[in-house]
Amino acid sequence: MTSSFLLVTFAIVCELIIAVGPTELLRIGAIDVDGHFTVHPSDLTSVSSDFGMLKSPEKPLAVLHPSSAEDVARLIRTAYGSATAFPVSARGHGHSINGQSSVGRNGVVVAMNHRKTGTPEPLVKPEEMYVDVWGGELWVDVLKKTLEHGLAPKSWTDYLYLSVGGTLSNAGISGQAFHHGPQISNVLELDVVTGKGEVKRCSEEENTRLFHGVLGGLGQFGIITRARISLEPAPQRVRWIRVLYSSFEVFTEDQEYLISMHGASKFDYVEGFVIVDEGLVNNWRSSFFSPRNPVKISSVSSNGSVLYCLEITKNYHDSDSETVDQEVEILMKKLNFIPTSVFTTDLQYVDFLDRVHKAELKLRSKNLWEVPHPWLNLFVPKSRISDFDKGVFKGILGNKTSGPILIYPMNKDKWDERSSAVTPDEEVFYLVALLRSALKDGEETQKLEYLKEQNRRILEFCEQAKINVKQYLPHHATQEQWVAHFGDKWDRFRSLKAEFDPRHILATGQRIFQSPSRSLFPPLSSSSSSASW
Repeated sequence: MTSSFLLVTFAIVCELIIAVGPTELLRIGAIDVDGHFTVHPSDLTSVSSDFGMLKSPEKPLAVLHPSSAEDVARLIRTAYGSATAFPVSARGHGHSINGQSSVGRNGVVVAMNHRKTGTPEPLVKPEEMYVDVWGGELWVDVLKKTLEHGLAPKSWTDYLYLSVGGTLSNAGISGQAFHHGPQISNVLELDVVTGKGEVKRCSEEENTRLFHGVLGGLGQFGIITRARISLEPAPQRVRWIRVLYSSFEVFTEDQEYLISMHGASKFDYVEGFVIVDEGLVNNWRSSFFSPRNPVKISSVSSNGSVLYCLEITKNYHDSDSETVDQEVEILMKKLNFIPTSVFTTDLQYVDFLDRVHKAELKLRSKNLWEVPHPWLNLFVPKSRISDFDKGVFKGILGNKTSGPILIYPMNKDKWDERSSAVTPDEEVFYLVALLRSALKDGEETQKLEYLKEQNRRILEFCEQAKINVKQYLPHHATQEQWVAHFGDKWDRFRSLKAEFDPRHILATGQRIFQSPSRSLFPPLSSSSSSASW
């Protein structure tokens, strides 16, 4: 061990003592876990920032790499019973945008994705059609494990390198959500460690309020350590189709028609995106078109400015390869896209689901992945989506976007209203996701402050136009804004917080609740109920 490392470690210990006091430091150091704690500078740095890179990096006091739910519970019981009630936050793949998984300088991060400490492997039950997974498991690894049994989860996110607990704390959406609902609508059971350090098993039959509260609950009531996910037979191949529109009204009519279809005679995935920048149609997410099929807006758009791309897929098995063409042709006949703009490819099911990771590797090779991402994700009610198009796509954005803009509708009846997730109060609503990347040395329209100002203008436009949008992956500056965000769900949300995290220990990076004066609380004791796999 080098003298420089000893000096760094001594400095960190001094910082810990200043932050939480010698008594609390001894409490943390004395926690008996099967995983391990670390205060190594590299470990602290690795959890000090997130994918968004919009907040200044802030190192926590320590990092816990747990090997079980009980490890997480022991840490939280220590925090709950301490004089300072130091904050604790779970971190999966660190894909938050606005520092939601941070705990500040006085907290402990639970690194849920650490596989070296013996966290449980996914356990597939083919007969019961479910898989039990550790909360920090990445969806891509869940997919690999379930495919060994010819099965797969029903609902996905576009990017698979996200943790199960992370997406379930928000909702988890992609082009399958119109039919299967978000990922939170496909959960059978959870193990949750509450803000009191209690391990609770919850489902429709047991601890029901906590079960629904945690799903979409932004980490406020507990840390998900296990999730039981519903499965279906996995297809082998995907017919992936993109078609273009120059009319927004026709584009949305077709999307809404597609998500209204039921039974086997329908597409399995419905998404879309807006093209206001000609260059974007031939890169990153749109690499589908390139290089053999480069698209120019001017060649297919009547106004030469904005195009809309419908993205649809049909899943099938190798044994159905002779009939899939006919099925797709029948479904396509009722759509009103530009006839010359059909782009089709065929690939393995796993390759389709993991399509964004390939784009990630390309961006990483160009040093364009680890840059600020001022993303803005909005749920827009169907009745106002045309106004949003005119004010934002054809107005505020201009002809430069610095990243993909997704747009697709979902059915509200596929969302369980008992969850904490918030959607507009209409039967159909749209996701609009502005997935922009900021470049320090790019054009003015690619710089961070420009894009953040554009986001502010979009939200201001919606407020002034009385478009009742709801943020997905929400970020609000004041509790008043959070109250407005949750609307009718706020009283229940606040009640759940008081019951399951009364000292406001968990997920303080969301900045939903004001931290109570922790020094006013006497040390508390709590019991724990164990939960086995």
